[in-house]
Amino acid sequence: MKILKKLSYVLLLILLAVFPGCRKDGRFKIGIIQIVEHESLDNARRGFIDELVSLGYEDGKNVEYETEIAGGDLSNCQQIADKYVDNRKDLILAISTPCAQAAANATRDIPIVSTAVTNFEEAGLVKSHEKPNTNVTGVSDLAPIDKIIELIPKLNPEVKKIGILYSNIDTSPQYQTKLAVEKIREIGLEEKTVTVSQIHEVQQVSEKLAQEVDALYVPIDKITASSMPQISHAFLNNKKFVVCAEDIMASKGAAAAYGFNYYELGKMAAHQAFEILEGKNIPQNMQVKYLKDANLILNDEIINKLGITVPKEIKGDLQ
Repeated sequence: MKILKKLSYVLLLILLAVFPGCRKDGRFKIGIIQIVEHESLDNARRGFIDELVSLGYEDGKNVEYETEIAGGDLSNCQQIADKYVDNRKDLILAISTPCAQAAANATRDIPIVSTAVTNFEEAGLVKSHEKPNTNVTGVSDLAPIDKIIELIPKLNPEVKKIGILYSNIDTSPQYQTKLAVEKIREIGLEEKTVTVSQIHEVQQVSEKLAQEVDALYVPIDKITASSMPQISHAFLNNKKFVVCAEDIMASKGAAAAYGFNYYELGKMAAHQAFEILEGKNIPQNMQVKYLKDANLILNDEIINKLGITVPKEIKGDLQ
């Protein structure tokens, strides 16, 4: 009899591990890790939660969220991920590459859905975008790098050297920079790449860089994005402009941006989470998704301050 009871207990533990949603209170536990507080990332989180509501998962009713912001600190990402594993979350939403990597390091069992990641393969999160073969899937925020770089000489044909500024704590901007450098050289221009590791470094670095290049490209990178007003100010003081790979950055001081609506990225991630929670699929078999249409946004105030004439050929892309 004791053996049967012991076997029953072991079987229960196995079932809870395989089907973590089997909770006494009937609620799925979702842990959300976000690298920093930032409008784009906040929108991704909001889109995820809002879309799950439309799919029948309401906070406090049949799903329960715990959200932690890492403050740009990689060690915080890992601590949060480890805590979620200890608390046996049913699913982790990781917003940004460092958060996804921390979650993947913490568990091979709990499903992880991630967004605000540019290249899942490059980050070591999946075996391939077509079939992850890991417990990670998600939605990429890879913007059209070629279009962004081609935009720079269209806005100022006198540009000879393009600066690139990003933080070195994330593989996503590194991958974007690689593509940008290839394109810059392809169109016959020079590049100067500079990295930072913390937010407080950005202003001084951007002030120096603004004197050394003719324009600046900033990849999708939450550290530099958080400092876009300071970066823009440094370049405006030198009568130069900044372009970005996030549409929202045009409202933060960039002259132009090609990017995606992060709220929509969050909604797409919610559909992946829905399939997992419903037991219809597992991350190992779920293709990494991409948004198809990037938006071109121009900051008229910056454009006018610099006296830039916007060519008719790019006006057709404006939203």
